[in-house]
Amino acid sequence: MDTPRHGFENLEVWKRGCRLAVALHGAMKTGKDFCFRDQIWRSALSIPSNIAEGYERKSPKDFIRFLVIAKGSCGELRTQLYIAQQVGFLNKKHCQDYIGETQEISAMLSGLIKTIQHKHSIN
Repeated sequence: MDTPRHGFENLEVWKRGCRLAVALHGAMKTGKDFCFRDQIWRSALSIPSNIAEGYERKSPKDFIRFLVIAKGSCGELRTQLYIAQQVGFLNKKHCQDYIGETQEISAMLSGLIKTIQHKHSIN
């Protein structure tokens, strides 16, 4: 597979997913609800992890499948952030920033999926 060149580490969507996971880890270090904090952390980790795993499969169809999984994790994380905001688990301003980032990452994933589908004539 030749899209993108030089590995998943050069994908901006992967980089942003990693930055979001790191930011959430820092924001939740003092969270009281371990289970909720852990679930948010796992969802955040799943986004860049699935991008990387799909890329490394070296098959456009597999890459798309894992990008779709990453997009699903993005929606899962966004839902958890909405709830975290409502219950006061995370600062409202930070939650809104993180929610916005999940929306942008999701849109980037959609664009990458469409690009790969078009390039490789995959539906």
